[in-house]
Amino acid sequence: MEGTDPVNKKLAAALSGGAVLALALTGCSGSSDDGKNDALNTWAKQVCDGVQPQAKKIQAASAAIQKQTSDNTPTKTVQETDAQAFQDMSDAYKAIGAAVNKAGAPEVDGGQKKQQDAVKELNDLGASYASLKEQVDKLDTKDQAKFADGLKDIATQLDKLSKTGNDALKNLEEGDVGKAMATQPSCKSAPTGASSATASPANG
Repeated sequence: MEGTDPVNKKLAAALSGGAVLALALTGCSGSSDDGKNDALNTWAKQVCDGVQPQAKKIQAASAAIQKQTSDNTPTKTVQETDAQAFQDMSDAYKAIGAAVNKAGAPEVDGGQKKQQDAVKELNDLGASYASLKEQVDKLDTKDQAKFADGLKDIATQLDKLSKTGNDALKNLEEGDVGKAMATQPSCKSAPTGASSATASPANG
C-alpha cells in the first residue's frame, strides 16, 4: 500500500489543474481593444478586479497542498491543510461567480446567456470543492492505508473536475469580451503560474 506522500502528489497535480479554471478568466489573451466599447471595458474592469484576489487565493490553496508532497507530512496535517485548501477554493469560485453576476451581462451577442452560464459554472465549481472539503474531513487519519485510499479517490474526482467545467468561462471570454479583458491591468497582473504545475501529473 502506498503512503500518503505519493498519493498527495497526485492530489496536488489534480488540484493545480483545477486552479487553472479560475485563471482562465484572468489569463485572457487577445489584441488590445480600440476603446470604442466603453461599456464593455467597464464591465471587463469590474470582473477582472473581482477575479484577481480570488485567483491568488486559489493559487495559494494549490501551493499549500503541493508543499506537503516534499516531506513525510503527518496524516492529520495533510487532512487539515487539504480541507482548508478546498474550503478556500470553494469560497473563491463562489466569489468569482458573484463578481461575474454583479457585473451583469456584457454588451455582446448572447451576453446574458454567456454570463448566466458562467455564473452557474462557477457556483457549481464552488459546490464541488465544498463537497471535497467534507470528504477530506471524514477521512480516517489514524489508519494511513485508509487515508491514502481516501485521498486517491479525492484526487480522481479532482482530476475529472480539472478537465471539465470551464466551457462557459471560455465562451464568456470569446471575441470582444476577451479583448476588453486583455486590456485590464488586474487581468494582466493576475497570477498565471498555476498552469505550469500541470505539466505532468505525478505517478504514484
